[in-house]
Amino acid sequence: MRATFMYGAGDVRVEEVPDPTIQAPTDAIVRVVRACVCGSDLHPYHGMQASSEGAPMGHEFLGVVEDPGSDVRTVRKGDFVIGTFAFQDNTCEFCREGFQTSCVNGGWYGAGGVGGAQAEALRVPQADGSLIRVPVSVDSDLLPSLLTLSDVYLTGYHAAHMARVRAGQTVTVIGDGAVGLSAVLAARQRGAERIILMGRHRSRTDLGREWGATDVVPERGEEGLARVMELTGGKGSHVVLEAVGHRPAYETAHGVLRPGGVISRVGVPQYEEAPIGFGSLFGRNATLNGGPAPVRAYIDQVLPDVLEGRIDPGRVFDMTVDLEHVADGYRAMDSRESLKALVAP
Repeated sequence: MRATFMYGAGDVRVEEVPDPTIQAPTDAIVRVVRACVCGSDLHPYHGMQASSEGAPMGHEFLGVVEDPGSDVRTVRKGDFVIGTFAFQDNTCEFCREGFQTSCVNGGWYGAGGVGGAQAEALRVPQADGSLIRVPVSVDSDLLPSLLTLSDVYLTGYHAAHMARVRAGQTVTVIGDGAVGLSAVLAARQRGAERIILMGRHRSRTDLGREWGATDVVPERGEEGLARVMELTGGKGSHVVLEAVGHRPAYETAHGVLRPGGVISRVGVPQYEEAPIGFGSLFGRNATLNGGPAPVRAYIDQVLPDVLEGRIDPGRVFDMTVDLEHVADGYRAMDSRESLKALVAP
C-alpha cells in the first residue's frame, strides 16, 4: 500500500510499504477513506532534522473497517468509522474522567510502530475505544464535516469546553487557522455574546464572521493588544482561546485577559517556558488550562449536529489532494494558500 512519510523539513514522500496487519486482538485494520493535513504537521515540516528513516504522517481519518481483531466488539467488518486522532481504550480511569488523550493504554499515530493516517490503510490499536461507528448511511457531502470530528473541530470545541464558555461572555480567539475558526464556531454554539477573532487572512476571517465572530482584529503585538482592550472597554476578555502554539500568541492571550478570566490553549506549544507570575496570571486570578483534545469524550454529543446539518465544520477544508500529491497539501498550507488540505486516497 501507499503511505506518507516525512524525512526532514519540507521533505514529504509517498512510498510503497507492506499492508498493516493485526498485532494484538484489540487492533483493527481500517481502509482510509479520507484523511487530511493538520496544522500540527507543519511544525515538523518546518523544523524536523533530516533522517534516513521517514516518520509516518497523519492522524485524522475516516475509514471502513476491513479486519477487526478477535477482541474487538464495538465495530465490525464493513463499518464506516471516525477515527480519533489519538488511540485509547476508553475504559481506563483517565478515559472515564473524560481525558482520553491520557489513556494508560493509549498512544499516538506515527509513533511506537503505529503507522500514520495519510495512507491507504491503517492499523488502529485499541479499536473499541478509538473507532466510532457512524450509524447511518453517509452522503459524500458530509465526509469533510465528519472528518473534523477526528480532530480539528473538536479541538476548537475542547478549547471552549475547558474554558467553560457561557452565554453573555466575551471570548477572544487567537489564530485564524482551522482550529481557531473551529473555536469560534464552538464558542458561538455555547452562547458567547461577543467573539473577537485575531487573524489577518481575509478569506479565513470572513468564514470566522459567518461562524459567529463579531469583531476581527488583524493587528498583532502591542497594536493587537490595544485593539482588543479598546473593543472590551479596557476590561479584557472573559475567555481567551489560543489556537496557535507560539509564545507571542500566549503573551497576547494573557495580555487581553480580564481579571478572573480563563486562557484555554489548544495550539501545540512550540515553547517550554512562559510567564505565569504576578504580571501575567497570578495578579489577575487567572486560570490557564487546555491541552490535547480528548475528542472521544465529545464525538457522541456532536455527531448528531453534523449528521442533521446544524453545523458544517467541514468548511475549513478548501483544498483536496489525492495521496500521491499530499506534499502539495503541505506546501499550500505552509504558504497560506490553503487553510486545510483534505486527502482522498
